[in-house]
Formats: sequence, structure tokens, C-alpha cells
Amino acid sequence: MTTRRQFVHQAASLGVLAAFAPALRAQGFEQVKIINGFPAGGTADATSRRVAEKLGGTAYTKNPAVVENKPGAGGRIACDTVKAAPPDGSTLLLTPYSCMSIYPHIYSKLSYDPFKDFVTVSMAAVMTHALTVGPLVPASVRNLRDFLAWAKANPDKASYGSPAAGSTPHFLAALLGMSNNVELKHVPYRGSAPAVADLIGGTLASTSTPTGDALANHRGGKVRILATSGARRTPFTPDVPTYAEQGFPELTTEEWFGFYAPARTPANVVANANAAINQALKEKTVIDSLGLMGLVAQGSTPAEMDKSQKDEHTRWGPLVKRVGFTADS
Repeated sequence: MTTRRQFVHQAASLGVLAAFAPALRAQGFEQVKIINGFPAGGTADATSRRVAEKLGGTAYTKNPAVVENKPGAGGRIACDTVKAAPPDGSTLLLTPYSCMSIYPHIYSKLSYDPFKDFVTVSMAAVMTHALTVGPLVPASVRNLRDFLAWAKANPDKASYGSPAAGSTPHFLAALLGMSNNVELKHVPYRGSAPAVADLIGGTLASTSTPTGDALANHRGGKVRILATSGARRTPFTPDVPTYAEQGFPELTTEEWFGFYAPARTPANVVANANAAINQALKEKTVIDSLGLMGLVAQGSTPAEMDKSQKDEHTRWGPLVKRVGFTADS
């Protein structure tokens, strides 16, 4: 039987432990998990894994993070998974901003609220998007004007694949066609890898994907990147002009991957995660590895990432409306 004195002593001990709980958590998790919503082999997967490998031994986590791919629904499955995770910071989401800034404009019944169900942790990498053609398109097609002329003359073949319906690459190619009254048939995929495979195989005329997803095959001569979406040419394809250089400045876009945690994750845990991620992104091995995928390693503060997400949400609203795409279309 517990005496009154023993009870008081035990209660006091529990109170001391509770008081020290934040400090204990500040020492870091044994291991954390990173969820991304796209298949292995793509830019999202590469970003997740390169950072995950470097997180161990920090105030955030003792061991490297474990990466789980949950592809499907254009990344929304991964978002739902992290939304439902414990709000303690042990599970992070790695996703492109389209899942947070563009999807609210196209899904009337989006199962998560980007601004209420998550907290921003850090940007991770910046990428451009590329319009790429394969063997279905004649070798004489060397730029966007050539491609649009060919597409107009061959409407039965004028298709493009994207990593997901409602993604940034989807809208870039759609806006390109609309600006020239050329109908380009959109074929959505579960990530870029299967789209690029069909491009090489001659099933698709073109793809609109992150530049890195077409980079190796462009360099190998299997496909031709006709344009990239950055404000200037990327160092990865210095021979390829931008959309703006070819007369389409409205298609200038640089998208980022970012890390999120569930809403209500403690601020000190977010700070630890942010510091660990930014430290990883400064390592040369990470910078070089992401560069092979056409990605520029770039961290941020949570506030900077939050502002960028909101700015992109505002920017893409009228563009999505112009395309007229919704989840029901």
C-alpha cells in the first residue's frame, strides 16, 4: 500500500520529469522518418535521401533518418500521412510546393489544409522544369516554336506527360499550348520516371517534368530538352535556352522542395530539425549529389519558407483559373 508520504514523493518526482521533458526532447530522437509522395529514382526521392543520410548525430536525431516513399495522388497520400502523424516532429514531409500552394486551387475537397495542418521547417532544394521531346518528334524540332508548329500539324501525336495532374509542370505545358492556341494532350503519371520511360519509348511526344528527371537522357542523346523554366539558364543545361529567352516570360518558374512537420509540433523541435537540415544542405557531398539531379541545394528559415509558400499560392490562383483545370475536369 502506498503511504501518503510515498504518494507525495512520487508525484513530486513525476513533476520534475515533466519539467525536464523539453530538455530531454532537445537531445534528439533516436531516429526520424521522412515521407515523400513520389517514386524512388526521382528528384523528390533523391532530395529526401541525401538529406536523410546527414541528419544523424545532431540535436534533432541520433541516427540518419529513414525515408518512406508513398507515391500516388500527386503527392497527396504523403501529405495525408504526415498530417495524421504524431505532432512531435518525429515524422517529416518532403514535398514540392505545388502540393501546398497549387492544390488548394484545384481540389475543392482537399483532405488537408496546407496552412493549418502543417508547419514549415525548411526549404531543401530548388529546381527548374523542362519541356523535353523524344524520338516521336522529328530531329528537326529544336526549340519551342518548332515544337508548337509540329504539334499543331500533328494533333493526334501532340501529347505531354507530367509527374502528376495539378503539378507545376502540368500547368507550364498547358499554358504553353494555350498561349499559342495549340492543343497539347496531357497525360498525368505517378512521378516523372514512368513518363520519361514512355518518352524514350516513343509513346509520348514530350514531357514537362523537373529538369533533373530528363537530364541524364538529354546528355545521353535519348531525348532533347527544348526549354527550362528558370529566370536564367541552368548550369546543368547551359546549352538549353529558357522559356523566357524563347518568348514565353510568363512561364518563368523555379519550384522548391520543402520539409514540413505536422501542426502543433513544438517550436524547439522545429528549430532542431531546421538546423540539422540546413547543416546537411551545406555539405559538399549533398550539394554535388543533388546537382547530378539538376537540383540546387537551398535551405531556409521556417518563416522564409512560409512566406514563399503563401506568395506562390497567390501567384498560381489566376494561372490555374486560366487553364481551367480542377480535380473534376
